[in-house]
Amino acid sequence: MTAVLIIVPLSVPPHEEVARMARFVVNKCDWASMATISTHDPVKGQPFSNAFSISDGPAGNGTGTPYMYLTHMEISVQDLQVNPQASLSVSLAQTSYCKNHGFDPQSPLCAHIILSGSVIEVNGSEASVAKATLFSRHPEMIDWPTDHNWFFAKMNITQVWVLDYFGGVKTVTPEEYYRATP
Repeated sequence: MTAVLIIVPLSVPPHEEVARMARFVVNKCDWASMATISTHDPVKGQPFSNAFSISDGPAGNGTGTPYMYLTHMEISVQDLQVNPQASLSVSLAQTSYCKNHGFDPQSPLCAHIILSGSVIEVNGSEASVAKATLFSRHPEMIDWPTDHNWFFAKMNITQVWVLDYFGGVKTVTPEEYYRATP
């Protein structure tokens, strides 16, 4: 017997539902580019971007809060220790949606979201939630070296920027973002 893989096309929310689109993109994506202000020469004081695995929960049922598994050995995390302010950029270009529709990753039709705020370590029960959330989507994290002193963190969102259609970027408040369902 041969197994048949059925691929269901990704159906995005209408672009008029800005907060819902933001939640949808964050939930469908497994990684983000995080920009920090560098504390390292020769780019000290300049923006510095790096890729990080994220998860806000199971696909289709996320919380909206992007969690990360970090180590102080990582250069961007060292930046965050000096200044926790950061931005996360997440794009549907990492899914099959944009390619299947012929959208270039820079096209506004290939929805991308920028979350601004601060990255903070989570502890206690929230760390347990972050662990379950991340390890379910990134199972190889379980086997990462223990001597790296990994910890769980989240983006404490203060602004949400959405580019998902022509006419420029739209913003939603964190309250609107968290009220929406992906």
